[in-house]
Order: sequence, then structure tokens, then C-alpha cells
Amino acid sequence: MYLLEMNHVRKSFNSQEVLKDISLSVKEGEIVSIIGPSGSGKSTLLRCATMLEQMDGGELIYLKEKAAWNEADGVSTYADKETLKKIQKHYGLVFQNFHLFPHMSVLQNIMDAPLHVQKRNKEEVHEEAMKLLKKMGLEDKAKAYPCQLSGGQSQRVAIARALALNPKILFFDEPTSALDPELTGEVLKVIRSLADLQITMVIVTHEMAFARDISDRVIFMADGIIVEEGTPEEVFSSSNVRTQSFLGRYGDNF
Repeated sequence: MYLLEMNHVRKSFNSQEVLKDISLSVKEGEIVSIIGPSGSGKSTLLRCATMLEQMDGGELIYLKEKAAWNEADGVSTYADKETLKKIQKHYGLVFQNFHLFPHMSVLQNIMDAPLHVQKRNKEEVHEEAMKLLKKMGLEDKAKAYPCQLSGGQSQRVAIARALALNPKILFFDEPTSALDPELTGEVLKVIRSLADLQITMVIVTHEMAFARDISDRVIFMADGIIVEEGTPEEVFSSSNVRTQSFLGRYGDNF
């Protein structure tokens, strides 16, 4: 079953067309990595998928329920607020710059949305949050504040916060781009551990070896279009000139 379907998505900022007729789908349990040069539209695509940006045209469907569709004029129309609120429970998003609340402790950051958005039982949410911190190797940081954490620790808290909502699909927008190489490794290790749990993930990344190793499918974007997609083996050994040119910048690092 498809958890996510995006059909003929278009998005412009002023006169610049950033996404040009993009279509993709993600099956339950699948891990999809999106790679490509800066400015290719990868992050914008994720922001459209998570409704942080409104599409100009195209369909957005989660679990067969339409969040947005095309009217006769080709412009996207979005569902009513109640429907969108219900659909938003299906996914979580991990940003590249963490976006933790600075005035809340690590534990409070993780518990906030389950308590106030999902209106769940406090004891149950606390127990789950502590389990997530243990999984992230951060159970000793429950009372710490974001300013007391390293970048890698902050990103692991951000991942725990997204998981606390029990999403069906988890989006990552370049989760290691704000980290130095040493901290990058610890965050990638956590994401790999999520793959073992069969969590559906869509990952925008510039870590080519990671994308090759973890993905069921790789999408290569450039200039606002999907140039090609396939298994990691197909994309990383592609004879497509545009793909080869991009991957050539990484030498033998994947």
C-alpha cells in the first residue's frame, strides 16, 4: 500500500519554477533517499509533502486520503482544516537545524506534542519519551536543555520528538548538514537503527554512501525534476550523464 502519493507537483517562488511536474510514491516500510545538487528542489519537495509549503499544482495523498488535488484550472486545492489535521498525524519531519524549543528540557520537547496535540495520557507519554531517549542513547539528558547539547545530541532529540507522535512516515531534511563529520556518524547510526524497525522514511541527504546503503530506492533530482530513480545499484551505476556528473563530485566516497 502507498503511504504517500504526490502527482504532477508544481511549485514556484515568484517567477522561479522550483518543482516542475514531479510525481513520486512511497510504499509502507520503504526507505527512499532523495539526492541531487543544491537548488534542485529536494527540500521544497519535502516541504510540500509535509504541507509547510502549498503546492501551486498537483495532488498530495496520504493513505488514499487526498490532502490536495487539482481543480480544472490545474491549481491545487487543499482539503478542509479537519481533514488536513487528521492527515498530518500520519507523518513526522526532522529538520536540518533541529528546531528544538530552547526554553524546554529535552524531555519536555519530546512530550509536548503528544500531550498538547494528541491529548494523550501524561504517564504513558512520559514512559514512551524515556524509552525513546534510551534508544537514542540520551536517557541521562532528559533534564538538560538544548543549549547544553552537542549538535548530534540535538538532532537525536529531534528524531525522538518526531517518533513520539508515532508517525506512519518520517521525513528527514538533510539531517546531518548542520553537523561536523564526527557527529554526522552518530546521527546516521540512529537513522540506520530506525530502518531495522521497518519505519517508512523519506530522506533528503548529501551523504552518498549512507543513501546507497540504507535505501530501497534512490531518487536523483536536478533543476526541479526527477532525472531518474531506481534501486541504489541502478542509480549509483547509472550511465545518465547528469547523474554521473553529480556523483562524480563525490569521487569514490560511496
